[in-house]
Amino acid sequence: MLLRDFLLRLHLCKGIGIVGKYRIYEWLSQFQLKQISAPAVEQLIKVGQIKARNVTTFSSSYIQLMRNSNLVSKIIGNDQWVSLCDSMYPSALKESYAPPIIMFYRGNLSLATGQLLGIVGARDASEYSFEILKKLIPGEISHRMTIVSGLAKGVDTWAHQCAIANQGKTIAVIGTGLDIAYPAANKYLQAQIGRNHLLISEYPSGTKGFRNHFPERNRIIAGLVQSLLVTEAKHHSGSLITANLALQNNRNVLAVPGNIIDDLSVGTNELIAAGAKPILCAKDILEEFIS
Repeated sequence: MLLRDFLLRLHLCKGIGIVGKYRIYEWLSQFQLKQISAPAVEQLIKVGQIKARNVTTFSSSYIQLMRNSNLVSKIIGNDQWVSLCDSMYPSALKESYAPPIIMFYRGNLSLATGQLLGIVGARDASEYSFEILKKLIPGEISHRMTIVSGLAKGVDTWAHQCAIANQGKTIAVIGTGLDIAYPAANKYLQAQIGRNHLLISEYPSGTKGFRNHFPERNRIIAGLVQSLLVTEAKHHSGSLITANLALQNNRNVLAVPGNIIDDLSVGTNELIAAGAKPILCAKDILEEFIS
């Protein structure tokens, strides 16, 4: 069996998390094999450090997926996918924290290898974020780099829309299967990105958005980009989680300063106080991409 095919089956297994999957990938990588025989489930339980309560679920799922290629085909359907051992896998993401061993995608995967600017912010963002994006994205930003976000309500949606409206390119990393739009209002935008840009998920089609999926989605955004811009964020928000993940991956964190008495600016002002670069104009962003 090809290593990439084994990784696909491992990725589809139940009872194992993102870190456990990556541990097994690292263990297999030391042997530098392109083809492997399926390891014994007991070995994988040990290497992946699978918790006792999940051992039965994982074992049953692993054995079934290793034996039943039709089941694998049924789960992934027509989705395109790339594995961590493939040359097409984005190199920046490969070097980040617990990168997904498999990513499903629609669109132009080569977009993930260019100059990438992540933009995140509050779901209940104010008009301030919208005006910021209208000021920053047109011109050199949309022409020189690809905008990466999570297709959530608010800042994410506006970032994708601004990139498209200014003839730029965008990547949406989502926390559901590629066939499910969350929020549902973004169904058309998601389809448009999948056709003309790049839509990414580590979850196979049919997967609904569970709570843990969105922090997991955020780590992919933080791993893909060279710089991450936060426009508005409350204290302890999901955007700040993404920013902290970006810092852990040695990415540049940028933040838009805001009104000190506005709850939506608490997070960005805190980032700046902690050392994030304040962004006042497009030039401030472009400086981060000049080598």
